[in-house]
Amino acid sequence: MKRHNPIFRQALLLAVPMMVQNGITNMVSLVDNVMVGGLGTEAMTGVSIAGQLIFVFNLAIFGGISGPGIYGAQYYGQKNIEGFQHTFRIKHWICLLCLIGGLAAFLLADDFLIGLYLHGESATVDRDMTLLLSKQYLHIMLIGLPFFVISQIYASSLRETGHSISPMVAGVVSVFVDVVLNYMLIYGNFGMPKLGVSGAAIATVISRVVETLVVVFWAQSHKKKYSFLQKVYCTMYVPKTTALPMIKKGMPIFFNEFLWAGGIAVLTQCYSMRGLEVVAGLNISNAICNLLNVVFVALGSAVGILIGQTLGASAYQRAKKDAFSLMWFTGAISLGLAVLLIAVSGVFPKFYHTTEEVRRYGQWFIIVTASFFPVQGFLNALYFTLRSGGKTLITFFFDSVYTWLLPVPAAFLLCRFTAIPILAVYAILQAADLIKVFVGYILIQKGVWMSNLVENDKGNPE
Repeated sequence: MKRHNPIFRQALLLAVPMMVQNGITNMVSLVDNVMVGGLGTEAMTGVSIAGQLIFVFNLAIFGGISGPGIYGAQYYGQKNIEGFQHTFRIKHWICLLCLIGGLAAFLLADDFLIGLYLHGESATVDRDMTLLLSKQYLHIMLIGLPFFVISQIYASSLRETGHSISPMVAGVVSVFVDVVLNYMLIYGNFGMPKLGVSGAAIATVISRVVETLVVVFWAQSHKKKYSFLQKVYCTMYVPKTTALPMIKKGMPIFFNEFLWAGGIAVLTQCYSMRGLEVVAGLNISNAICNLLNVVFVALGSAVGILIGQTLGASAYQRAKKDAFSLMWFTGAISLGLAVLLIAVSGVFPKFYHTTEEVRRYGQWFIIVTASFFPVQGFLNALYFTLRSGGKTLITFFFDSVYTWLLPVPAAFLLCRFTAIPILAVYAILQAADLIKVFVGYILIQKGVWMSNLVENDKGNPE
């Protein structure tokens, strides 16, 4: 065990700032959620639905930059600055296309997309009011999407160099701005207008702008340390011989993240067949669970970067050994998080101004989700390990194809044609991920993922 301690330390040094940044960001979402929840169930549900749609866009951006990011981590391990610059530039082109597509979909099909979640019956939730509030929130949030895109390009590139402090600082600053503005704009404190749901969206957009300005300004003012930023905007041209392999490797990741997020959105839509109270209960559960799952998500990202750098140096056996150590390490930490979540499951829903039925759903969704946290933590590290070697087609089938072939149809059939309680359905679908753990573990053990993508692309090492 002693010989593995350095990799644990490296993973934590890289992951903890990401945990802090994402944790603070999710803490803001949590505060937003609770504050909006004070406006009533319609406001809480409407914001939750809009947030689910934006979640799909966010993961599309994450998937779009992750393909070049695999090359970025390996280029950095190889000390190839020119190659790293190409990954930075191509991220801009990919994200621009995603942004145009996302804005078009949200502006042209907003009623349809939100309406997908409003088919369930409810005696206590006003469907039309929920639709109106959701559209208000979504339309304002669209203003912040370009800023989110830029911050993700810079933050991901800095992390691929092993630096995650400045994105964390930017996140801390944006959180402070968001919390203060939420307090002022949702309820009209300090002489500000009482804007309700719109106020929450305005506060979030402004905080996005602040976060982007901080991370970009910091990065550009440290060009000597991060030499890939020197003259990086002199051209946006990426050589065909470099761009095509990145696109080839990156497309499965993009479609994987997009389709996986879409699958999660469809799962929520299936659950909504059992009533809008179920959607509201899931919203409560997601608010607190997302706050803690940043731990294993950040660890997974750190696994991908560290193993990618090791593969870039062609140290294959060390990469395999470290991969197994980090998977078990992430699973063990996730077990502790599960215990913490279950402990607060009965208290947290009481912060919401909603019905007892919604609170009860929220409590039990938290308990079921927490019970599978160790599985999700192990699975997350396993996924990023497979991806670090560029086996993106494998991860595509492993993640999104699986989601659409098993959980989505199962959720539709169980929710639509059976009387099985929704909590039991939710637990069954969570347990289905054990299949992925079994298959993924075998793939890691066989070593099919180990490859150096930049071995023959030395460029101009610094």
